[in-house]
Amino acid sequence: MNFNYAPIEAKQYEGNLVFLYGDEVAERALPLSKKEVEYLRECRKDNRECVIALDRLPFHLYVVAFDSELPAEQCQERLRRCADKVLGLMKSHKVEQVAVTGEGLIPEEMVAFVEGLVIADYSFDRYKSKTPQHVEMLSVDSRLIDEEEWQRSLRLWNRLFWCREWVNLPVADLNAERFADELASIAADLGVACTVFDKKKIEALRMGGLLAVNKGSVDEPRFVVLEYKPSHPINSKPLALVGKGVMYDTGGLNLKPDDYMSEMKSDMAGAATMASVVFAAADNALPVHIVACLPMTDNRPGFNAYAADDILSMYDGTTVEVVNTDAEGRLILADAIAYAVATYQPELLIDMATLTGAAMRAVGPYALVAMQQNAANPLNLLKIMGAQVHERVAELPFYDDYDEMIKSEVADIKNCGEARGGAITAGRFLAHFAKQTPYIHLDIAGVAFFSKKESYYAAGATGFGLRLLYAFLQTYDMTQKQ
Repeated sequence: MNFNYAPIEAKQYEGNLVFLYGDEVAERALPLSKKEVEYLRECRKDNRECVIALDRLPFHLYVVAFDSELPAEQCQERLRRCADKVLGLMKSHKVEQVAVTGEGLIPEEMVAFVEGLVIADYSFDRYKSKTPQHVEMLSVDSRLIDEEEWQRSLRLWNRLFWCREWVNLPVADLNAERFADELASIAADLGVACTVFDKKKIEALRMGGLLAVNKGSVDEPRFVVLEYKPSHPINSKPLALVGKGVMYDTGGLNLKPDDYMSEMKSDMAGAATMASVVFAAADNALPVHIVACLPMTDNRPGFNAYAADDILSMYDGTTVEVVNTDAEGRLILADAIAYAVATYQPELLIDMATLTGAAMRAVGPYALVAMQQNAANPLNLLKIMGAQVHERVAELPFYDDYDEMIKSEVADIKNCGEARGGAITAGRFLAHFAKQTPYIHLDIAGVAFFSKKESYYAAGATGFGLRLLYAFLQTYDMTQKQ
């Protein structure tokens, strides 16, 4: 999708046009006849939100009526959903170029609608012999949004596009080594410091979890550290981000049954999202010092693959009894968390992972699952931001009683407990390695990848969590004042 930023006068514009109509004050600017205005009023009597398509041969006009009196986050989410409806109409009309304007809008409403179009128009096309129809050119009325804000949004959406592309790519074309190389290349362009640890360095660091999961694979693991440090950060100690980078998950020797292995290319969504957060922060010069630690490997049952009953020695010296090789994500995350704590002493650590089916079953496709230890205020801010961008956060209890369920008879801790409370015990396992560092665990298993279209997301990778954490970073100074 290409973009144009210029003034648009609705009544004089010649071309396909979307007009955003929030309240009756905007009627004077509507490019409609009196009868069409009356028709619009009739449509809004029963439902203030509606989309009307009018044929203006050779062009089309789409009037998007919405309720501007709703709370801001509800209003903006309705606009994203309306954008998806408009996109469906545009595809049926073979419209590939369109302009967006309105009257009496606040910038956030314009951004929300265009954001909905951008998200909805994405599909994973690179392996298709015939590219599906997309919006080729989107023109936005420059009178309704500040140019700097517009450019910031474009840069964020670019990161969202690449996050979704990475997660959608099959492991045959994006293994740990290739992903690390790609991140290093982007980091160099943005002035983000990037360190890539190869297998020998990982062995020297004694990252027992990452090395164990990698034992069944022909591809070497990688451990990537991205550091974005602006000249005058608001935080004295870094914010650490950790993302699960299992490039493909077979389950290892505890091989996944039936069709559970389908879509496991998405098991690196946590790493892709956390890298994208760092790059978005650098793109838009956010004043927050961030370090991302990204462990990467696939989980295969080949060679001398690690097995249930193995006992691993982790980066921080903790011994872990392997109960199930399909609970591999927490093993590689544990090494990364322990490394981040020991190396950077962060003021807050957040991990993100497609970690448990239990989280997906708990809240479905409508929110990510969160838990916190010593980080109640930052998590509350995340919840507020989640409501604003509609990447919602559902908090689960994090009682230390759950530690009983992952006690081991033969080691310090075991890598999973019973099915009951599975999302929580996975988080408690990781919290062990965070020690006393304020810690938030985000499980995106239910929202990172959709098997079929959900709302304005096409089937496939969503990038869910990127807009959430970016909004969190924009308001991160609030955590400094608490």
